[in-house]
Amino acid sequence: MRQWLAFLGLLLAVLLPGNSYAQPAAPTPPKTTRILFLLDASGSMQAPWEGRPRMEVAKQLLAKMVDSLNAYPHLELALRAYGHLHDRTENNCEDSRLEVPFAPKNAGAIKARLNNIQPRGNTPITYSLLQSAQDFPVDKSARNVLILITDGLESCKGDPCATSLALQRKRVFLKPFVIGIGAEREFGRQLECLGTYYNAADVRTFRTILNDVVAQTLAKTTVAVNLTDERGRPLESNVNLTFLNNVTGQPEYNYVHYRDAKGQPDALDIDALQSYDLVINTVPPVRQANLPIRPGKANVLTYQTPQGTLYLQNPAVSPNPYGRVQAVVRAQGAPATVVALPFGARQKLLAGNYEVELLTLPRQVRRISIRQGQETAVTYEAPGILNIVSDYKGYGSIYRLNQDDSQTWVYNLPEGGSSKLNLPLQPGAYRLVFRTGTATGSRFTDVRTFTIRPGQTSSVSLFGR
Repeated sequence: MRQWLAFLGLLLAVLLPGNSYAQPAAPTPPKTTRILFLLDASGSMQAPWEGRPRMEVAKQLLAKMVDSLNAYPHLELALRAYGHLHDRTENNCEDSRLEVPFAPKNAGAIKARLNNIQPRGNTPITYSLLQSAQDFPVDKSARNVLILITDGLESCKGDPCATSLALQRKRVFLKPFVIGIGAEREFGRQLECLGTYYNAADVRTFRTILNDVVAQTLAKTTVAVNLTDERGRPLESNVNLTFLNNVTGQPEYNYVHYRDAKGQPDALDIDALQSYDLVINTVPPVRQANLPIRPGKANVLTYQTPQGTLYLQNPAVSPNPYGRVQAVVRAQGAPATVVALPFGARQKLLAGNYEVELLTLPRQVRRISIRQGQETAVTYEAPGILNIVSDYKGYGSIYRLNQDDSQTWVYNLPEGGSSKLNLPLQPGAYRLVFRTGTATGSRFTDVRTFTIRPGQTSSVSLFGR
């Protein structure tokens, strides 16, 4: 009976809404990886390469590659070729066809089709890239990979580099791999803009590169981000990390940095077939362009992000005549706002020199230094109150009197309205300059000086003339 009651209680705890037990998240299904081999079958592939036609070498090694991939789970392959349907004399710039569409375990179909492809015509790389966009099934969760194998440059006046970049930005495929076979160095420089370029000057190198490219596509890559203080000690953590795709500009991964009990950062699964900028969302942020991530490796990236704390401390006065005072923080010598905060707040900042503008009346600027692991407090004197007791309507301003007898504008009275007001001001000496709206000349301007003391009210009377 007890066992039954215990089981019933557990069942109700799981089924009833509002139960306090966290439900385990469903495991994320593995992503499908789709690799499209885009093969140059133009006339130049008939040229000899170490005793055999380039096309024969490419087909043989590609056949071995797809054979070795046939048993991989969650992997689909496809083959597109160009330059093989029309003779070069026809100058056909749409000579491109998907020979084998995507499917799992289709190595046999690809090898059979390779046997029938013969090099003949032009090199329409741009057109083939555009057509490849339709080869990949619509699947936002998949990893779309394009491997271009070519021995020539675009021959149809297209712009393959701009086209490749546009398709990457549309997320049609990840950054392509480009393998130039039997190519000179200058040839490669013109293809680097398409994606990650490899120069296979000889057959052995071609075999190695093809294996390496596929290994990069399928291998697991991790990145651990180590955040240190100025002395390189791993003390910083709990900071948001954003991995930005530096082609699309969109965030690919958002993580909150974590360290284990031994102080080690955890390893994050990152798709190494994309290029990233890392934003470490400290205040201000730290940005690293073009992360040096090695595919298939356990990467550790280290950045100095020493932080201290700024404490905006309210003065001991209640109630505060200002209400809630704000402050604007800027890096010293820089006009951009780093952060705006209300007094009473604490904010972590990167170690360094800052200017804190206090939006009191008048405003004040404090220069401070933030140091690793230390708290720096900024406060202001308790304000006093200026009470203008006259109700004459007119025009006027309030100025702060400086030690060198100069004056600094602080506040304009409501234009044309009643001058009666209660205004919180920082302690100090001030000057009020006022002319009534009915006065018939500037000579009737009234000038009064007064002093504001913390927590006290100073009254100024104005007289019309």
